[in-house]
Amino acid sequence: MVSLVHSAGLTGIDGRIVTVECFFSGGLPRLDIVGLPDKAVSEAGERVRAAVKSAGFDWPVSRLTVNLAPADMRKEGPVYDLPILLAVLAASGQIDPLPENAVFLGELSLTGALRPVAGALAMAMAARAAGCRTVYLPAENAAEAAYAQGITVHPVASVGQLLAHLTHGAPLPEAGPPPAPDEPAEPLDFAHVLGQENVKRALEIAAAGGHNVLLSGPPGSGKSMLAKRFPSILPPLSEDERLEVIRIWSAVGRGAEAARMAGRPIRAPHHTTAPQALAGGSGPGGRLPLPGDMSLAHNGVLFLDEFPEFRRDTLETLRQPLEDHVVSISRVAGRVTYPARFQLIAAMNPCKCGWYGTPRCTCRPEAVQKYLSRLSGPLLDRIDLQVAVRPVSYEALAARGTQAEEPSARIRERVRAARARQAARFAGSGVRCNADIPAARMADFCPLDPAAQAMLAAAFDRLGLTARAYDRLLRVARTVADLDGADVISAAHLAEALSYRAVDRALPG
Repeated sequence: MVSLVHSAGLTGIDGRIVTVECFFSGGLPRLDIVGLPDKAVSEAGERVRAAVKSAGFDWPVSRLTVNLAPADMRKEGPVYDLPILLAVLAASGQIDPLPENAVFLGELSLTGALRPVAGALAMAMAARAAGCRTVYLPAENAAEAAYAQGITVHPVASVGQLLAHLTHGAPLPEAGPPPAPDEPAEPLDFAHVLGQENVKRALEIAAAGGHNVLLSGPPGSGKSMLAKRFPSILPPLSEDERLEVIRIWSAVGRGAEAARMAGRPIRAPHHTTAPQALAGGSGPGGRLPLPGDMSLAHNGVLFLDEFPEFRRDTLETLRQPLEDHVVSISRVAGRVTYPARFQLIAAMNPCKCGWYGTPRCTCRPEAVQKYLSRLSGPLLDRIDLQVAVRPVSYEALAARGTQAEEPSARIRERVRAARARQAARFAGSGVRCNADIPAARMADFCPLDPAAQAMLAAAFDRLGLTARAYDRLLRVARTVADLDGADVISAAHLAEALSYRAVDRALPG
């Protein structure tokens, strides 16, 4: 007798339907699992055997062959424990055949309890796309799977509960609507930042246009404080953006956390981070690479403090994702492509001692140049705003408590107004924000008045801009004009955009 149970697997962040077939035949007792399983799948037999007995059923004393189809797709992880158990019970006649329009997935404990799995949202979306109407999965995965609208999600706590539902009609609850995001316990606000109006303005431009930022200044000037408050002025995630974030976080087993996340994701890896952690590295047991920090920051912020202290090969992994917004990783186990549309906020000291430009600096000029040269020209070319952060003035510190700083909510309103102008301009073009304007459409979306054209021609030769830096300069000027409510870029807008190339001018040559 052959039984069929529909399940799902994960390839990268994409779900795939998998059919679990169990053949019950005579012979010495044995369980064979075929269909390109990894080690975790091959070990499922022992977990399934214990869970069957814990649920009060008998383990067949016969030869069982379990096939995971399609056989040419690599099967990874313990997600197939539950469908294998159901296929064994159905093949041995202990339960009725399983419904064809239902998908089952989940890891089993030896007591029959279901444990959460990675990629639940992607697999629920794959089930919906395949025409299935119901998915049964561990209760801890229900919050993220609920985002796959159009399919009924049943959270399951144990095998016994599921079998009571399937064989005796004991109703299982349905997952409710997607949960509302948590409120931040202690919101970070620009109202807590004293002075630094020029840096706040630069971050407002970055938020309005989706631009990357590099903050350079001495210790204690507020670089990290400003960067941590940057998400507070970003527009909220749209429903499509939140779905993308949850899918990526779900692939590393953190989908429930992403579903509750307040605001946009922010990742802040330490400067000792390896390239594989930033871009994505191989999973346990030789599995396909998992998403790294760049993909976990998708639709959010990647904050790299002490920017020049990162390894050179780690920093260079940023170059292609900053341009193409995807990370493509090839390993022995296979090739995957993950989305990586993030805003880079980097912070650095201007020299090794941190006090370049002040009497406290002890660095020789060649040491300063050596320190700055850790950042390659191609990488800096991809950073739109390079801002010099000065120490907080005495006047600003003395006025603490007597002079109110502008709160994030007011800045965010201006950012949202600028984004609304961009949405109207880019309607139907596939462009999300000014930072994504393609080079071929630059003339259409970034018109300059005659004075701005003359200024740009002079700046191009004086600063030695590359074609990429030229385009990014125009995109920043476009955002400045949007914040000003102007349709045409003026000389004043361009001059402000030109002022944000501080590190470029400090590099050797």
